[in-house]
Amino acid sequence: MSALNLQPEKLYHLYNRGNNRETVFHTPENYRYFLTKLRRHLTPHLRILAWCLMPNHFHLLVQVREAADLARCSTDLRLLLSSYTRAIQKEQGRTGSLFQQHTKAKELSTEQYAFMCFCYIHQNPLRAGLIRDISQWVWSSYPDYAGLRGGTLCHKELATALLDLPTDAEQIALLIKQTMPADVKDWLF
Repeated sequence: MSALNLQPEKLYHLYNRGNNRETVFHTPENYRYFLTKLRRHLTPHLRILAWCLMPNHFHLLVQVREAADLARCSTDLRLLLSSYTRAIQKEQGRTGSLFQQHTKAKELSTEQYAFMCFCYIHQNPLRAGLIRDISQWVWSSYPDYAGLRGGTLCHKELATALLDLPTDAEQIALLIKQTMPADVKDWLF
């Protein structure tokens, strides 16, 4: 068992935020650098099904690979966060923790729970009031699922199968928008 308590082939919602809710992504280059490190450190262990980077936190919907080295996965997650932190400390002239001490890993035990997490991750920028239309946020996998970008970080085919998603990009985009909570819809539309 790893420090994250991950198990092979299970789905998880991984997330962490800035220490004291501080900003962790200041520039587009910061977002890109984090994604590069994410690909390098985590994709050998995890299949990423959805992701969203927010100014002060991140969300990942992942499936643990069958033959994942779980202890190494935890180590590589720590390497990702610590090396990103060092880069931001240097860039911003700061010291101390950037992220909260523990990254959360919530098991998604049912298809419905995983589907709602998939939608929630993509709706996050709307819920936070950062944008008025989901397609405006480029720091998530939504543009890939909506057919607006051809990103390769997500395993879209696996997500489609596991979450029973439509195969048509327009249908997925509509589905994500339709599952928006009423209180968010009220102030958006």
